[in-house]
Amino acid sequence: MNDGKPFFCCPICGRTLHRRGNALCCELRHSFDLASQGYVHLLPANRMHARLPGDSKEMVAARRRFLDTGCYAPFAREIARIARQACAGQKHPVILDAGCGEGYYTDTVRRAFAEEEGVRVCGFDISKLAVASAARRYPALELAVASCFAIPAKNASADLLLAIFSPIVPEEFARVVRPGGALLLAVAAPRHLFGLKEILYDTPYENKTKDTVYPGFVFESRTPVRTTATIYGQQTLHDLFAMTPYYWKTPADGAKRLQEKESLFTELGFDLLLYRRTEDKG
Repeated sequence: MNDGKPFFCCPICGRTLHRRGNALCCELRHSFDLASQGYVHLLPANRMHARLPGDSKEMVAARRRFLDTGCYAPFAREIARIARQACAGQKHPVILDAGCGEGYYTDTVRRAFAEEEGVRVCGFDISKLAVASAARRYPALELAVASCFAIPAKNASADLLLAIFSPIVPEEFARVVRPGGALLLAVAAPRHLFGLKEILYDTPYENKTKDTVYPGFVFESRTPVRTTATIYGQQTLHDLFAMTPYYWKTPADGAKRLQEKESLFTELGFDLLLYRRTEDKG
């Protein structure tokens, strides 16, 4: 948690939060305890659709192990490069990662700005377990448990908002990003993980590519990032499988075929889409 004024605001009334001992409080006395790892839980109980929304402990651990292999490092580096480019010339930029998960991409971006003073990198995720994992490993990040559908942040408070495979909520994103600020999205390329699909499905399919217009933003650029990987070991194969949407919709025979493999070769690809927040009219 940042020692100064918290970035996040009260999720109940929207007022500024102030640190009071081991809690964050607003002037209406809404209070939110800081976890021992340093993050704050800002997802009200009436907005939780489950006791522990979001990724499970097993899914968080699987993603952590797989990302530690370095297979997705080229994507993380490119996200960080574009983030720096998007914030060029901005004094003391504030970067917010919506759906930050266990913080892999968030901290890569933070490290890309490490030599610049006054840069603030924050993140939130609906999964308490993912945020706790991120806070333990990346204590320099300011983190919260929260939802993309009700971001506990002031209007126009972020210079750059990252949404790396997180739910896209255009109205909330446009509210939080300042006019002239940026939104960076990551989407799967047509043949991303095609080698995995060839094992899981009898008829593997390519992902669809489309240009989407989001209210409040204008499209600026699409950056394709492509690589390949050979993945070894049943545990690593399972970790990759568990962090994809295919984990929930693969037929039993496809999952069984993957269990019998000790390695796979696959294409990897993301498209990084940069949007610019339009100037408010008024």
